[in-house]
Amino acid sequence: MKVIAGLGNPGAQYASTPHSIGFEVVDAVARGIGASWRGSSSFRGDIATGVLGNVKVLLVKPQTYMNLSGDCVAPVLKYHNATIQDLLVVSDDVYLPVGRMRIRKGGSAGGHNGLKSVIERTGSQDFTRLRIGVGHGGLRGEDLVGAVLGRFSPDDRKVMDEVVAEAADAVGTIENENLEQAMNRYNGWTAPAAAAMAGEGNT
Repeated sequence: MKVIAGLGNPGAQYASTPHSIGFEVVDAVARGIGASWRGSSSFRGDIATGVLGNVKVLLVKPQTYMNLSGDCVAPVLKYHNATIQDLLVVSDDVYLPVGRMRIRKGGSAGGHNGLKSVIERTGSQDFTRLRIGVGHGGLRGEDLVGAVLGRFSPDDRKVMDEVVAEAADAVGTIENENLEQAMNRYNGWTAPAAAAMAGEGNT
């Protein structure tokens, strides 16, 4: 079984904010495969299961707040006898512009508290990440916190709707094809609405 964890913060006040874009992506995956969410107090998260292409998947939304995401993800892996190689984590990335995404395997947390928690609790960096660009990489401290926990502008929201749909497709490619193909296909992709605003052609 493959485990796909979307990171975010629970609660209506954090819905549709940049820091919770991982939730939106796994919600889109769940809708696409007809999977229903259920709360799990033992895992401290919301869980959905289904078949994505030819692969059985378990979707996870930690309800622990971002900096404790690993407290949900690590027990899910252990209970289902899944390895770190079976894990895909979807998160926001302030260093990527809105309209872009990036897939990679392994590496540090890059300052992301959710990824840091997953690394600490699983004891490994060797999992696949799908990072969704939300911009704001030039901000620091409280300005950055306010930006990632605030709302998207109307223009950015339009772009993110395209990104979320494409990211859900990327998840399917990662799980049903291979990582290199997924990286080649999506790491150079730009959302059409973002390209149009920048006056560029899509790549």
